[in-house]
Amino acid sequence: MKRFQPWRRIVRILEAVIIIGLPFITINSKSALRFDIPSLQLHFFGINLWMEEFFIVLIAIIFISFLIIFITLLLGRVWCGWVCPQTVIADFTAFVEKMKAKGLLHRSVAYSLILVISIFIAANLIWYFVSPYEFIPGIIKGSLGDVVWSFWIVLTGIIFLNFILLRQKFCATVCPYAKLQSTLFDSRTLTVAFDPRRKGECIECMACVKTCPVGIDIRDGMNAACIHCAECIDRCATIMEPRKKKTLVDYYFGLPGEGGRIVRQNAILLGSVTTAFLIFFIYLLVSRLPIDMTVLPNHSFKPRITSDERVVNSYILSVKNRGKTDVELKVTVRGIEGTVKMVPERLLSVKAGDMKKFPVYVSIKDFDKTEFMHDIDIVIQSVKEDILEISKVARFIIPEDK
Repeated sequence: MKRFQPWRRIVRILEAVIIIGLPFITINSKSALRFDIPSLQLHFFGINLWMEEFFIVLIAIIFISFLIIFITLLLGRVWCGWVCPQTVIADFTAFVEKMKAKGLLHRSVAYSLILVISIFIAANLIWYFVSPYEFIPGIIKGSLGDVVWSFWIVLTGIIFLNFILLRQKFCATVCPYAKLQSTLFDSRTLTVAFDPRRKGECIECMACVKTCPVGIDIRDGMNAACIHCAECIDRCATIMEPRKKKTLVDYYFGLPGEGGRIVRQNAILLGSVTTAFLIFFIYLLVSRLPIDMTVLPNHSFKPRITSDERVVNSYILSVKNRGKTDVELKVTVRGIEGTVKMVPERLLSVKAGDMKKFPVYVSIKDFDKTEFMHDIDIVIQSVKEDILEISKVARFIIPEDK
């Protein structure tokens, strides 16, 4: 009787499809999820986050950290046994263990298959930084680049050695999350456990030990190496079913027979903090402005007074379009007395996801000659119905001489 393994198999297949397929999905001609190194942008499901916005990513990381702690407190090592890529790939490549024992030829075939799988997994990881629509043609044309090739080779080697030498042993010996989990458990955390009340019903068949991927005996009590994969549960259920008895190993909230509540004070507190960071993260995404502007002095054009008594200052406007659509913007000036003329008097056009720099010239006539410096506001406005306005302060200098 298989209770959990069919569901784990479905989860593994879905996860593989998502991880492999996600780099190929594009939204507004950008990858659904990819960190673009040349432009230092994170493409996040239609939202382009620039480097100066990475405080939003920091909030997301904090939320994910609290979420992992929260899930671990409630459900123990469900991540390790059901979702962790290390476990998923180890389960998909379980044939290695069987072929190792069949001689050199079978072992060579198994290692060759693992090498091919490692090459593909390493490429899949790189696709989250280099678009597969650039990566694959780059291989065909031979223009992939030394840096990408180097990362691909190194990642392939690490993954290959991992799944040849460690496999599930990684979870019990190397993984830092496994070491941390023992400090996150409490007396009501979901665990895989042997019911000691039914110890006399155990027939010592050792099936639970033989099927365990990390090689522990669940009958000895909780073990930090256990990844909660439920293999022992299903195996024991198969053995006990002909005897009309339930499995001796199962999922329990707390110790078998004591019962436990999912809702408890520390879980509510941790869940509230996790929810708060999620709400804050969503708020930052929703409230971020689609356009950003930086005003810099144009050092190649010094402030000057023209022959017709106009003062001219020049600035460089660096405009980023973080939105999903192209924009057209008009530039105006506020905060100074006199007749102001902006040169050039034209619209600024910036495509979605792009950054452009525009030189602008502010020319003022009938100015106050008693002051040599003013603070002005350079304003950009969208020309469409959904008016967006951004203002930045700049220093306007009136030179002493013509």
